[in-house]
Amino acid sequence: MIYLDHAATTPVPRAVADTMYTVLTEHFGNPSAQYPMGLETKKQVELWRRTVAKALGSESRQLFFTSCGTEGDNWAIQAACWQNRRLGRHIVTTAVEHSAMLEGCRWMEQQGWEVTYLTPDGEGVITAQQVLDAVRPDTALVSCMLVNNELGTIYPIQEISRGLAAKNPQTLLHTDAVQGFLKIPFSAKTLGADFITISAHKIGGPKGIGALYIGPRVKNPRPLLPGGGQEGGLRSGTEATAQIAGFAKAVELRTEGLEDKLRHMAEIKAYAKEQLSAIPDLVFVGRSDAPHILSVSLVGWPSQNIVNDLGSQGICISAGSACHQGKPSQVVAALHLPKKTAGSVVRLSFGPETTREDIDACVQALRRHHDTRMPML
Repeated sequence: MIYLDHAATTPVPRAVADTMYTVLTEHFGNPSAQYPMGLETKKQVELWRRTVAKALGSESRQLFFTSCGTEGDNWAIQAACWQNRRLGRHIVTTAVEHSAMLEGCRWMEQQGWEVTYLTPDGEGVITAQQVLDAVRPDTALVSCMLVNNELGTIYPIQEISRGLAAKNPQTLLHTDAVQGFLKIPFSAKTLGADFITISAHKIGGPKGIGALYIGPRVKNPRPLLPGGGQEGGLRSGTEATAQIAGFAKAVELRTEGLEDKLRHMAEIKAYAKEQLSAIPDLVFVGRSDAPHILSVSLVGWPSQNIVNDLGSQGICISAGSACHQGKPSQVVAALHLPKKTAGSVVRLSFGPETTREDIDACVQALRRHHDTRMPML
């Protein structure tokens, strides 16, 4: 199998799986239990939290484990809007966010909140000034992803943060950094966001575990789940210790030689662009800044047909985000591309394990698809 869908999920290294197995079978104590095994497990959870927090550039006390990125995004919306409920009932976000953010905002609209959805240019770019121009005195929350999951476009979170401080200091800032964490250099300390969402399964960790950074400007954040008081009383429920351990182990492995890994992915991406450019009717889509995401359109050939054809040959690419489950992508729609181009977009995404041979096989398969199938759009 040739796997070129690392933006959807990533392979789990054996060391991560082994760490989780050991926790499940040997160190399975409940961290809330008061006997030695429980107390030791609680200590381990805090050590694992420290590992993830350090990689994010935050204090351990600012990092709260969640079940996934979707949960983190929704918690950030709820916490920010609760804190600023007396400031106003207005949210600014973008039309190219992950579905977790967009659906969370639509739910807020049903509760009477007003949401401004910013549209990018044809390259997927949204400027800091564009965001700041949409901020009003009653804006409770601005949410803008760090790296777009379909295009790889990096958004100017630091610049937005500085602008908010000048224009409306009470407005809170959230960024979904699921596609940015350990993929591009950044630190919670300097990014300027009040909430940062991350997820384990995008960096070689297990599914079912993520984290939300909550910064110092968030005062008494509203609990996501009331109950037994876990996660500082903000997200109750017995800690998923094996997943947390796997998350921390994945962070350890990914941070070893991280600069070399990022350089490798950037080189693989550059090689892919060079090889793909020789295919007739293929165009690149969006401004792809991050080293691991590349979207292209084989104009006239339906994207799902391409995905199905390559999949039958053991080559995994995607037609947009995996979370769309085959539905049209709101990201591609927001670019206002010609119909034939929009209907033919596929995404390749890379990891540290991706080789030039993987790229060669994918390019050959795409060229065969072009040469042997009739365009249908």
